[in-house]
Amino acid sequence: MKNLIKITGVLIVMVMLSSCVVHDNGARGNTIPPGQAKKVFGGSAKDYAPGQVKKRSGY
Repeated sequence: MKNLIKITGVLIVMVMLSSCVVHDNGARGNTIPPGQAKKVFGGSAKDYAPGQVKKRSGY
């Protein structure tokens, strides 16, 4: 009976640990500031700023 309780306890702990999932939003960590993007790719810093999306032509 004690073995059954131990096995059940281990199974419950394993299920609880496996249900923990970490969601990582990779987009935040990989973005660079608009000024740095300008230096790397050329153009204007406004072209790379997220707040300037409405001002871009073609959207």
